[in-house]
Amino acid sequence: MGLNAADLTAGVDALCAREPAFAAALIRTGYPAPRISARGHATLLRTIVGQQVSVTSAAATFARLAALVGDPDDPAGIARATDDELRAAGLSRQKAGYARSLADEVTSGRLDLAALPADDEEAIAALVRVKGIGRWSAEIYLLFAEGRRDIWPAGDLAVQIEIGRILGHGSRPGEALTRAVAEAWRPHRGAAAIFAWHCYQTVVL
Repeated sequence: MGLNAADLTAGVDALCAREPAFAAALIRTGYPAPRISARGHATLLRTIVGQQVSVTSAAATFARLAALVGDPDDPAGIARATDDELRAAGLSRQKAGYARSLADEVTSGRLDLAALPADDEEAIAALVRVKGIGRWSAEIYLLFAEGRRDIWPAGDLAVQIEIGRILGHGSRPGEALTRAVAEAWRPHRGAAAIFAWHCYQTVVL
């Protein structure tokens, strides 16, 4: 389960105490709302389906896929489906392969989504073994579905842009700098990421 409202409030308050720029941003935007996804196969499958398509298109494809395979949290449904059926549901050949990779990792027991390693980097390593799941997708899963408090998706473009704005950088910091400046924010970097997304989407008149 992702970080709840109380977790986020506590995390943002801790960040504001360490970094005055966060306190100034909080006055402008207020606290972020929780971003919570369910733990399990369905959430990762939804991540694969949503790659490089619009939110509306991804939702329609996922609905057709769920109608085809049954419970999307059960990877056996993907394993039973033929390639033609997966394509008819809207998956490209590549995404069908990714969906099968995820199903195989879960059904074989190599990936246990109920018991990922407690160490964040080890958990990321376990997730990226799935074809089609990169570091960003793994980090988002761990933050939104498991509520890991110190996940920091420094490669996210919106996070980079907004952290640059909050800290007053003249230009968007790259991934290395975004990762470096956040070291001082441990163990609240998950709240920092959610706050950055919140600020990025907030229009201040």
